[in-house]
Formats: sequence, C-alpha cells, structure tokens
Amino acid sequence: MTSDETDIILSHLGLAQWAKHAGFHFTFKCFTLIIQSEQKMDVPKDQMSTLLDCGLYNSAQMLGCFLVSSSSVNNDTSPHLKAENLALHGDALLRDKEYRRAIHVYKQALQYHKIVPKLNATIRSSLSSSNRSSSPSSFNVSAINENEVKFKIATCHCAINENRAALVEMEAIPSKSRNLQMNLLMGKLYRYFKHIRPAIACYKECLRHCPYIIEAITSLAELGVQAKDIFSLFPQTPNRSGRPPFDQFDSGRWLQRYVEAQCCIASNDYKGGLELFSELLQRFPNNVHILLEMAKAEAIIGKNDEAIMNFEKVRSIDPYVVTYMDEYAMLLKLKSDPLKLNKLVHDLLSIDPARPEVFVALSILCERKDDRAALTNAEKSIRIDDRHITGHIVKGNLFLSMNQPEAAVAAFRCAQELRSDLRSYQGLVRSYLALSKTKEALYAAREAMKAMPQSAKALKLVGDVYASNSSGREKAKKFYESALRLEPGYLGAALALAELYVMEGRNPEAVTLLERYLKDWADDSLHVKLAQVFAATNMMQDSLSHYQAALRINPQNEAAKKGLERLEKQMKGVDPDAPEEEEDNDGDDADGDPEDAELL
Repeated sequence: MTSDETDIILSHLGLAQWAKHAGFHFTFKCFTLIIQSEQKMDVPKDQMSTLLDCGLYNSAQMLGCFLVSSSSVNNDTSPHLKAENLALHGDALLRDKEYRRAIHVYKQALQYHKIVPKLNATIRSSLSSSNRSSSPSSFNVSAINENEVKFKIATCHCAINENRAALVEMEAIPSKSRNLQMNLLMGKLYRYFKHIRPAIACYKECLRHCPYIIEAITSLAELGVQAKDIFSLFPQTPNRSGRPPFDQFDSGRWLQRYVEAQCCIASNDYKGGLELFSELLQRFPNNVHILLEMAKAEAIIGKNDEAIMNFEKVRSIDPYVVTYMDEYAMLLKLKSDPLKLNKLVHDLLSIDPARPEVFVALSILCERKDDRAALTNAEKSIRIDDRHITGHIVKGNLFLSMNQPEAAVAAFRCAQELRSDLRSYQGLVRSYLALSKTKEALYAAREAMKAMPQSAKALKLVGDVYASNSSGREKAKKFYESALRLEPGYLGAALALAELYVMEGRNPEAVTLLERYLKDWADDSLHVKLAQVFAATNMMQDSLSHYQAALRINPQNEAAKKGLERLEKQMKGVDPDAPEEEEDNDGDDADGDPEDAELL
C-alpha cells in the first residue's frame, strides 16, 4: 500500500490529521498493517454471515476453517480481526451442534479479544511520548461483544449437560450487561442448582422486559411466587388508548388469567387451575398449549377420561406434538389400549427420537413384556433430561413391579424434589408399605394431605396406610368416607371402603356402595370388586356376569382372568384351592412300544 492510498483510507476514517502529525513510526506502521489485512482478506466475512443467515451451518463451519487460517491476517497486528473470524466460526459450529468445538473456538476468540486493549494502550503510550493527543475512540477496532461470546459458550455447555461450567461463564457477565436471553438462561441454571432466590430474580427481570415470556411465568409459579407478585412485574405504561396495557378492559387480561391458572396448578389447586384454563380455552379455541396443560393436570388428579380426550384433541389438531405425550402413554396403559399405545410410540419415534418423552413412552410400551428393557428406556429419558419428572415416576413404578422398593423410593424422591405431585406421593406410600415402613408411609401420606388439603386422593392415601394394619381399619374408614364426602364420584375411595366392608363381613353394604357407581363408571376394577363380593356370598351367576363385564372392558385384566377361572371351577363343583392333578402321560412308554408311539 502506498502512502497516498493510506492517507485516503485514513481520511475516510477521520484519522488523517492524527496520523499525519503523530510523529512516530510504530503506530503508523501498525495501522497500515491493519488496513492491509482488511483489504487482503482471502475469505470475505460477509459470505460467512450470509451462509449463517441462510441456515447453511455445515457449509459455514467449513468455510470458517478457511477464514480462521487465512495467512492474510496478521495475528500480532490485527488481533481484532482474528477474534471476529473465530467468533464467526464459533457461531457456525454452535448452530451445527458441534458444541465442544464451538467452546474451543469461542475461547480462542476471547483470548485475541483481550490483546486488542493492550495494542491500543501501546499506541496511546506512543502518542503521549510524542506530545500528541490520544487516539480517537474510533481507533478501538474490537468488534466482538465479550458478553455475547460468554453467553454462547454457556449455551454450548448447557447443550452437553455441563451446567456447572455454564453457570461459571454466565456469572462472569455483569448483571447490568445481561439481556433477556441471558437472564432466562441464568434463571434456568440457578434453578437447576436449587439457588431459588437468584433464580426468581432472573425470571422477574425477564418479565420486566417482556411480560409474555410464558416460560418465566410458569417457572415463577412453580418456585412459589404469588400471582399478584407476578402481575406487579408487568409494565404499566399507558398505551395509545390511554389505558394501562393490562387493565381489565384490555386484551392483555388473558395473560393475568393464565398467570392465575399456573399459580393454582403449582399450588396443587388443580380444580381452580382447570377452571381458569377452561375459561382461556373459550377465548382461544383449539389452543394446543392450553389443551396440553389441562390434559396433564387431569392426568395427575386421576381424571383419566377427560385427559385422554384432551390429548386426542391435541393430536388431531397437531399430530407432531411431543410435549407431555408420555403422560398420554401412561393413560393408554391404564386403559389397556395397546393398539393406541403402540401407534403413539411409533409416531413419536418418527417425530423426534431424541426427546425424553419418547423414551418414557417406549418404556411404558416395553413394560408389558420386558421390565429390564422398560427400565433401560426410562433411564435413557433421565439421561437426556434429568429434570424430566415423568421419567422418574415411571422408573419408580418399574422398580415396584420388579420388587425393588428401596430403588423405587429413590426414584420417587427424585420426582418429588423436582415437583411434588400426587403421583410421587402415591409411589412413596406404596414403596414404604412394601418395605413395611408404616411410619414413613404415613408421613409421606400426611405430607400429600398437607400439600393438597382439598384433594380426596390425598385423604384416600392416608386411609391406605391405616388400612394396611388391622388395628388402623377404623381410622382408614373415616379417611375413605371423608374422601367420598369431598368427591362423591371418587371410585378409588369407594373401592377401598368396600374392601374394608368385606373384611368386616358386611358384604351387602359393600355391594350397595359399589352398585351406585355402575351407571357412571365403565371400569373393569369396579366389576372385578363386585364379582369378588358376589363370589364370597355364593351369588355365582352375578359374580360370573361381573367378571365377564370386566374382561369385555379390559381383556388384559389379570384379576378378572384368575377370578373367572376360579369361579368356573366352583360352579363345576371343583375345589379351586385343590392342587391340580397331573394327567397320566403314557408318553414314557412310547419309546418302548412303536405302535403306541405311532398312535400318540
């Protein structure tokens, strides 16, 4: 480059007079090298940016290899260019999901970025020694944002489950410099490490900037923040109509109802939450998100038919939804619908086989045939996302079915630490009773009742613990009756109370109680219980009809199969408890007599 060309460029940058009178060679030479580096760039950076904007990440990361290895960039005199090139290459690797390579390249970019202030300081020092004014602010040629690069490094760490390293990177970003994305990631990381207060602070900061971050609203509700405290975060700047954006006449009113619904669900007030979601659904018909939230809440509180209906509606609107579909798989298993369950799992595997919900659903499908394979899939779901509650619950249920209650307790405790819901309490009670730890079971059941004071199912759970011991049956009866007063249609409490009546020899009362539910419940367990009571009172024909009804509803019901087999023996005058006689088998003589062998 000639001196005239340099003057033209410096004049364009507003540095001509400063350079002309600087009176030192190093600065002028250094700046000339910078300009030459930019002019002789082998790979134009704008082409790299174009590839990234077009989503051609694989091509971008390969082009990045040329960009960062170009000999036209002098690393000593142009560290800012090297930092920019490395940051661009890191962006390509991040978007191409090569996270470890991206981390390595981003850290190199930060190293070169640190050299730029040192170079500027050297130039300013030279200027001072020649009694000239300091260099203009435009001479600071660093173009990468250090905080943005640290955020991208943290994002890469999160993608490969290195959350501790991600938190270290994020905490190096000053709080005043964090943008919306940074605060949201900080909230997630703090919550992961159970740093509740800073997590709440980060989520609140998100909502101060934008009240429509649904993820922040849900997280704050789950962390115990009250609805009114969340409302206070919403901006109150008047809109064009002169009204605050969230007053009762404004369209933003629906967001307040959504906040209230999530706070109800988080505090185990499922009834209140479902009512609010239903109200929102009238305003936003066929809203997949609301339907999924309703279906999940209904599944948790045992409204299985309503939950199945909403899950099926979601799949009819959007057949590619994966969210909460493992909950749907659990319901299909309870309903003994293997065809729908098989189709669901097949669909999920074709949509996104890397999601934790898919492996939970696969685990539920495998459970009927292979407990070990089911457990492997449940554990895979947890490896993908160790905060996936359904994975822990399914794992706990599998351990119970494999007669490993100690392991089941650990799994249900993990689920409960993430979020206490009825199913984790139920699992803990069953596990402790299997271990004959009645005291621990009662403590878990009372915890559930305390957390859900208006839940009939929590009351029934306490009754189950008392019913496990003959001395506690009177107390159990009171809890079952209280559950039925709170929720008259609760079949689970009715079945448990009927069982107590049978134990006391009050079979007619048990039949009267159960027959009330026949009109409203097409439930195989109800028919099995009635069949058992009728069989105990020698009403064989009534017992037979109820066993057959149970098997029509659920052909896989093992209790109905065994009960029917036993009943048929009784009706034939055979003692069902007598050991079966082995039929005489003349096959042993077949080897000795070819004629018999031929006949056989």
